[in-house]
Amino acid sequence: MSDQQQISDNVSTLSRPSDLRITDLRIANLVGMPMDGSIIRIDTNQGISGYGEVRDWASKTYVLMLKSRILGENPCNIDKIFRKIKQFGHHARQAGGVCGIEMALMDLAGKAYNVPAYQLAGGKFRDKVLCYCDTPSIKDPVEMGERLKRRMEMGFKYLKMDVGLDLVHDIPGAVSAPPEMVTTNHIMHPFTGIQLTKKGVDLLVDYVGTVRSIIGDEIPLAADHFGHLNLESCIKLGRALDQFTLAWYEDMIPWQFPEHYVRLSRAVTTPICTGEDIYLKENFKPLIESRALSIIHPDIATSGGILETKRIGDYAQEYGIAMAMHMAGTPIAAMASVHCAAATDNFLVLENHSVDIPRWNHLFSGLPKPLIVDGYIKVPETPGLGLGELDLECMEEFIDARDPMRFDPTDLWDNERSHDRLWS
Repeated sequence: MSDQQQISDNVSTLSRPSDLRITDLRIANLVGMPMDGSIIRIDTNQGISGYGEVRDWASKTYVLMLKSRILGENPCNIDKIFRKIKQFGHHARQAGGVCGIEMALMDLAGKAYNVPAYQLAGGKFRDKVLCYCDTPSIKDPVEMGERLKRRMEMGFKYLKMDVGLDLVHDIPGAVSAPPEMVTTNHIMHPFTGIQLTKKGVDLLVDYVGTVRSIIGDEIPLAADHFGHLNLESCIKLGRALDQFTLAWYEDMIPWQFPEHYVRLSRAVTTPICTGEDIYLKENFKPLIESRALSIIHPDIATSGGILETKRIGDYAQEYGIAMAMHMAGTPIAAMASVHCAAATDNFLVLENHSVDIPRWNHLFSGLPKPLIVDGYIKVPETPGLGLGELDLECMEEFIDARDPMRFDPTDLWDNERSHDRLWS
């Protein structure tokens, strides 16, 4: 054997990113992390794999139909592949396949070049990422306040709870609504006719006031899940709650109505926030350009992945708007969000919805345990997303018994084809 051959045999093929090619895509279906979803694994000809995530009840078909579009591609060409497949995403969870693949490509490219994913997004602005702790609300405001107080004792410095119809809809005289509207969630807010009465508003003011009296006024406390109220009731409730200096009002009305958001933001003094269901920068632009928001709130599993979310944040910054990030998924989405947050100058805070799920961050070997320390996640310096190896034993605890895929072969999707080109 020649000296050159001996040297070549001892050089890691991971140092040949130009020759890297995608050879397979497989998924595993999980539940309760905290939402249902799928882990994506993209394999290559050099023995390295990248992980992504399809979250929150998105169909695995959204991923599998894209397999034939990415086979044979070099995963380091992230933007090229994203542009090829982004037409197959849409708002809400329909973007899951595109976003999950983009996360996996960033993980793969980082491993191939031996750099953390934030470097592929231009470098970092911070070494640790502030997390807000989302806590499901309960009807007793004293107990709710105590729950949030315990979050503070865990080190969290930013909190969120739900404030809306669910707390008062069954109290006589609190809500005015057409028959059966209060119990449906399939009709958009402007078309429900649901209004809070003075009694309903007063009850919610008392609720938030009690919580604030327990946790204090200094810690940021955001509010979400107001229910499908009409715009006027949102304004009425928002004005009543302004006294509590909440961190933001989230998703009060559908994001599709930027003019409604302009009216809302001009009527209240609390920051207005939305964006977790919006796909691609171009669809954030009406809300940003009209200055309808103080805070955009994309979800990396919906918005287009790491690079697209950074573009969204950068564009918002030009208009003086901060970027918080929604995240209610596995450690994959969490770490993808951390890299994006690290690389985005106007980033504010990242959601975590997994505090009460034992073994959540044991899914991958490379993660610190605990992952969140004193309210922050440290930005990793390890390659890709910084996940390390997948713990298959831990994964079994979360396998979906209804559809127990464990990275099974997906050869049936290798030759899925259509005329995808959007121009003549």
